[in-house]
Amino acid sequence: MKVFKFGGASVKDPEGVRNIAKIIQLYQDDGLVVVVSAMGKTTNALEEVVQLYYHRADGYAEKLESIRQYHYSIMEELFPMRQHLVYEEVEHVFYQLKLICQTKPEVDYNLIYDRIVSYGEILSTRIVSAYLSEIGIENTWLDARKLIKTDQNYRFAKVNWSFTEILLKQAIRNAKGRYVIQGFIGSDDNYHSTTLGREGSDYTAAIVAYCLDAESVTIWKDVPGVLNGDPKVFEDTVLLRKISFSEAIELAYYGASVIHPKTIQPLKQKNIPLMVKSFARPEAEGTEIQNGSSLEPMVPCFIRKTNQAVLNVSTTDLAFIVEEHLSQIYATFHRYGIRVNLTQNTATSSTFVINHDPVNVPMLLEDLKMHFTISYRPEATLFTVRHYSEKLMDEFLRDKHPIISQSTPVIYQIVVF
Repeated sequence: MKVFKFGGASVKDPEGVRNIAKIIQLYQDDGLVVVVSAMGKTTNALEEVVQLYYHRADGYAEKLESIRQYHYSIMEELFPMRQHLVYEEVEHVFYQLKLICQTKPEVDYNLIYDRIVSYGEILSTRIVSAYLSEIGIENTWLDARKLIKTDQNYRFAKVNWSFTEILLKQAIRNAKGRYVIQGFIGSDDNYHSTTLGREGSDYTAAIVAYCLDAESVTIWKDVPGVLNGDPKVFEDTVLLRKISFSEAIELAYYGASVIHPKTIQPLKQKNIPLMVKSFARPEAEGTEIQNGSSLEPMVPCFIRKTNQAVLNVSTTDLAFIVEEHLSQIYATFHRYGIRVNLTQNTATSSTFVINHDPVNVPMLLEDLKMHFTISYRPEATLFTVRHYSEKLMDEFLRDKHPIISQSTPVIYQIVVF
């Protein structure tokens, strides 16, 4: 059994769905679990619906209708006959979304977020599964909300591995079968929808592979594999053909967007190779990630994280920042699901570079203000260079004016506005 994961860019239009089918046909002799993300920018659009609905603002119905029209435009090309069952299935999904948005919003924003945003993957997998069946690729559609069991930490849910493994093995009994399942989503013990963190479909692929002892995982991307930097941001990037799990974990931790940070560890534990390949050129070699210590070639790796903010926290009486204060601050970060990407300390203050979450950060700041003096500045960018040299950094910093810099023998980080 192999696990394939296709992201939103892979299914953004009818040609993308057809391309998935072509790739699957190249693996006719293999059992496959196909993990699919929401189509195109559907998750972003559903996040807008959540915001409008939660704040009881006008426009959420129109936004839902634009999402519906987008999916219909894809279906109309793939399924010209409007009597096809997929239209009824997709219409039922939008009926459920409309019912949710007609009720009074609950207090817990994150619970509402997961309930609404999770439908993006339901829509995409209904369409992909139906198209595969239409062209003769037998497959079984699976509902990840019934199989990926988590806690109630909405938007950042943690997996109940033992329960999930039992459910997946019960659902996927045919080692040569074809299965289509949603990425990114699961459910808690009360069957409330949960999500695994933004871009969490990669993580779903790793969860499925771990629980089924899969032969391998392949993530199909719009890039040739894992590059030493985002080609949209950095010039002269090169393909890393083979890297170790440890190296991949480091790159993902510091924000390399090609792999979700949580993806690597489950695969490493069971020594399941991870391939990152181009969905436009499936015959190309791509990148293989596996156990070992090699990074070929050993080149600097560049990572850019946008949508960052610099938060400075100091004691109200200018007393030293000590372990008790730091413990309280980090507990507050955890309570609001805020990721800290860099930190620096002085005697009386600590500076944190965090993801700017427009919903949870305001609540975080109000909480911290009760105990500390704070300043907060968004719109920052964090650059990380792994395997740097002094000569390289001199050139890299030439046109940048960092307000924070930090380095180890392997990692160099700067924050700029």
